[in-house]
Amino acid sequence: MGELLKGKAAVITGGGGGLGRAIAVLMAEEGAKLVINDIGGAKDGSGASTSPADQTAEEVRKRGGEAISNYDSIVNFAAAERLIQACVQKYGKIDILVNLAGNLRDRMIWNMAEEEFDAVIAVHLKGSWNTSRHACAVMRQQRFGRIINTSSRVAFGNPGQSNYSSAKAGLIGLTMTVAREMGRYGVTCNAFMPLAATRFSATTEVAASKDKRAASGIQSQVQLGEIELPPPDDVAPLVVYLASDAAANVNGQVFFACGNEITHWSMPQAKKSIFAAGRWKVSDLAETFPNTLGKDLVNPAPAQPAPPAQPAKT
Repeated sequence: MGELLKGKAAVITGGGGGLGRAIAVLMAEEGAKLVINDIGGAKDGSGASTSPADQTAEEVRKRGGEAISNYDSIVNFAAAERLIQACVQKYGKIDILVNLAGNLRDRMIWNMAEEEFDAVIAVHLKGSWNTSRHACAVMRQQRFGRIINTSSRVAFGNPGQSNYSSAKAGLIGLTMTVAREMGRYGVTCNAFMPLAATRFSATTEVAASKDKRAASGIQSQVQLGEIELPPPDDVAPLVVYLASDAAANVNGQVFFACGNEITHWSMPQAKKSIFAAGRWKVSDLAETFPNTLGKDLVNPAPAQPAPPAQPAKT
């Protein structure tokens, strides 16, 4: 048992399996007391079960740690408050919040239903805001806290995931804002982008989606399946470090973690500017843009020829 998180109290949403379980186990090994939150739903967020949260909590206890289970849905504002208060009531405080809970409703945008978009935003983005909002109220009074959000490289675009990509991009914005609002109180907020073998990534559906994109000429931002994904345990050390006192000055940052790689991602920065004597004329912009701002731009999905018309069935 380590002591990097000795005496700390942590809430982990989506802690019932995969990344959540790996992070919970390592945090407990470093001395943290845990609230394991998981509704126990399917990948699309449907259904519920107490088993995932209970199993992770029981594993922590068997290893000599301290953990309790929680099954509240973070989509609900009041339920998210109950979750944070469960930690405060059990351990007297909340030092660490890891927002991992998520779901998937993959579909190309022209086929995606409104409910499929809303359901993913509700868990990943709104849910993380709900828990962070309630945790910040406590952490601000404590003048200490660590909030760690889960983003993804698909935040920068991935076919078939307009809902998931939007949520993950939103989480970067949420992270940057909370970091600026809470830093003065000794509370940090960072995000990590994991790539590991989980129930979201190591599936036959993901492999089939990759094959379909390849066949249609669509390039994915994240080419899952081209590498053997490492286990979630490889990602956990970064999260535990960010939750520790040692990372007190790490705030408002985004990190990618996969296997033995940890990469610090910089946020978008201004690259080039062009100026007119007054207001730009469209004709001047059309003439100037291609050789200035437009130079060397890469189109991630160039237009493809239409497929040949199929003969009518008789």
